[in-house]
Amino acid sequence: MAERTVDSAAPARGTAARPVARAEAALVRHYRRLVRLAYLALPADRDRHSRVLAAHTAVQRALPSRWTRPVDPAPADEDPVYAALRLRVLRDALRPRPARRLLAPRVWGLRLFTPHGGEQDAALDHALAALDAPARAAFALRAVEGLTGAEAAEVLRHAGVEQPEQALAAAAGVGSEAEPDPSAPEPGAFDPSAFDTRTFDPSAFDPCAVRVQPTDLLRRRRALTAVLLVGALGLTTTAAVLTGTGPAASTTRPAPAPPAGATADPAHLVRVPADLWQHTARVDFTAWPARGDRREDAALLGRALTAWERPGPQTRAEPGADTAPPVTAPRLLYAGTVDGAAVVLLYDGQRLARYTDGRGGGLDLARADDSDVTTAGAVVLRRQGTSVRYLLAPWVEAAETRRIDQPDTPARPLEHPDGLTPAAPGGVLTDCRGATVLQLHSSPLIAEKHAFLLADLGGLVPAHLTYTPPPDRSQPAREPREATGPDALQAWARAGCAAPDGTPGVKQLNLWAFAVQPLPQNAGSASWVCLRADRWTGEGSAATAVLLPAARGPQRTGGGPGRACSRFEQDTVGWAWWRSPQGTEFLLAAGSRRVARLAVKGPDWSADRPAPDHTLAVERPVRANVQVEGVLDGGTRISPQH
Repeated sequence: MAERTVDSAAPARGTAARPVARAEAALVRHYRRLVRLAYLALPADRDRHSRVLAAHTAVQRALPSRWTRPVDPAPADEDPVYAALRLRVLRDALRPRPARRLLAPRVWGLRLFTPHGGEQDAALDHALAALDAPARAAFALRAVEGLTGAEAAEVLRHAGVEQPEQALAAAAGVGSEAEPDPSAPEPGAFDPSAFDTRTFDPSAFDPCAVRVQPTDLLRRRRALTAVLLVGALGLTTTAAVLTGTGPAASTTRPAPAPPAGATADPAHLVRVPADLWQHTARVDFTAWPARGDRREDAALLGRALTAWERPGPQTRAEPGADTAPPVTAPRLLYAGTVDGAAVVLLYDGQRLARYTDGRGGGLDLARADDSDVTTAGAVVLRRQGTSVRYLLAPWVEAAETRRIDQPDTPARPLEHPDGLTPAAPGGVLTDCRGATVLQLHSSPLIAEKHAFLLADLGGLVPAHLTYTPPPDRSQPAREPREATGPDALQAWARAGCAAPDGTPGVKQLNLWAFAVQPLPQNAGSASWVCLRADRWTGEGSAATAVLLPAARGPQRTGGGPGRACSRFEQDTVGWAWWRSPQGTEFLLAAGSRRVARLAVKGPDWSADRPAPDHTLAVERPVRANVQVEGVLDGGTRISPQH
């Protein structure tokens, strides 16, 4: 946490009568701190180069040409001049659309990056990107300035934030990796004690200590040549007009329009070094190098870019992906010939674009933002019938295929020279007929003995499969893990086809075994699971199911859209009818680890009893419409999903 500022130094001779000079001295003395404050308050989803320059601009513009005595109150132990400068910086950073700055810093031919931090810093950057501007400013005031909650609220109020307490509450959990506390105040309630900046590393968010890299040198050289040619042409034309000779003297035809496709210049494509993934903490699609035997084919790349710049009838977008032109200069990930067809794969930081040349081809777009080591592990380059060919991430050291319904069958190795696999069988995960999934192993440079599963759902990006084991009463709630262990494979083999969503656009599928129930009459045990599907758009759905002995597949017991069975809603309950081998009808119910009681109400009967093992079995002669509720250990009642 930064030390509080106490400006006890006497002003230099003559500055007392020159308020602007005193303000300049305060700005220079605290420049680094103010720039870091602006950097944290600015939108975290813009590229770091622009964010660094915007932070310096906000601070440099905080010094006005005329300076009057500050009228906004400052904390008792702070220099009022510095407090006024800080307020001007915050107001600038909080603007939804800052005006263009004529005096803003400019950097030509270089890109500026704040230092790479570790996983906690990357997680903090993602958390800041999810906050609105007032909440980011609240975090900056607490983390950089070390203000108390009341002091930060007062500064935010003077900066124009209408509800500073809500901004502070939203920022209170940032920087802390603690599990959600059920007793925490409701959103909007201000709890200063909840704020924790101990995990904040200011060095990873310092715009005054930056790394410098060159931009595309060839592109700059071509751009400079074009500017010189245009300048020479302009001088020649001007001379011809002044002397009354040449074509310009005899015609008033307008200048010709730029040729079609000029904006789709392959020279603008971004290419990263082949080993970038080994040197960056951001291991996702931005770390993929350009691969393929036609990555220097300018004509092919130009057609792919034109198809993206000018969407047409052959443009297909998965749910959640729009067909607008790329938002930034696209990255080239692949260009080559696959099964006789030319394929180009591009990425603009938000979407993947796969262009297939020729008849029957076109452009396919899919969301792929906020990817990671697993969700950026593979892309479908070519699909023919039920077979698919993947391009694997450069950090994938070994690849295999395995049938999801055959957990005891060893996985089969899958060759992938230069990342491209041969045709592999696919299959629909949710049709219970046994889909083939990818099992990928990361390089030891990423993680030791790290393997993960991906399932093709018919789109460009396969879904990541994870598994959450049954609860252990003596341990905190468990986190999802890779679905490669024996228990995970067995669970996915039995319950995978009950997944609530198996369509393109699903980012991750998690199977959570939330309860194990001993069945009456010594009939074995039932497993209760909740399967969750999260899409790239942030939407999601869940489905509960029970796995019964001798059953051919899972029995769905409920489901629907929402955030059930996620880390934001960790309590669930399900129920089902079951006939024992002796022919007796039972109503089975089960809840997650915090369910302390289970209540069942029928047409003319009811049962409400403690559930120490989180399960309940009630014998009934006939099936009927019932209502089932779970009572949490805090008294809250929850109902099954419908």
